[in-house]
Amino acid sequence: MIIGVLELQGDFAKHHQILAKLGIESVPIKSYHDLEKVEGCIIPGGESTTLSILMERYKMINPIKSFGESFPILGTCAGLIMMAKSVLDNRILPLGLLDIRVNRNAYGRQIHSGTKTIQMHWKGSIFSIPATMIRAPKILEVGNNVKILSDWKGSPIAVMDGHHIGINFHPELNNVSLFHEILFQPKSKNYYKPNQEKNVS
Repeated sequence: MIIGVLELQGDFAKHHQILAKLGIESVPIKSYHDLEKVEGCIIPGGESTTLSILMERYKMINPIKSFGESFPILGTCAGLIMMAKSVLDNRILPLGLLDIRVNRNAYGRQIHSGTKTIQMHWKGSIFSIPATMIRAPKILEVGNNVKILSDWKGSPIAVMDGHHIGINFHPELNNVSLFHEILFQPKSKNYYKPNQEKNVS
């Protein structure tokens, strides 16, 4: 399985590192033609308005929508915003891959960013993982078929809709591979273990 990482803007390098750690080949996605080479995609964090402008400029909005009909996509922070069905900012052209409504930067400015320990629910297990939120978006509403994987102070922060996952934080900054494994190594039983937190820098 070859996974593409969107490299228009944002923190894409660490996603390549996470995939390499899992033994998954990854390639950069810089045009819609690159989607023909991959079986999954990651939309990394960054600045969502800039990302939206670049995706429109390079004519990637509709190709990614079409790609998402058949293949899994993981969106982190700004990637979550782009994957939403509705965003409270008319500068964003969302992909509509996740049936959620999102508000950008709802958890405050850069000074309010930080790392929390959250509980992640998956297949009957609970994983305690670090979650680094940087000007994080807030999920305001979720559709009936959206599964909430984790929440923070009563609001969803990680959701799954079909074969897509969106999270409002940056797992790649803490070497958390759980979400990458769920989407891109679905048969793996070697999920991230809580005792790995001691290795987090």
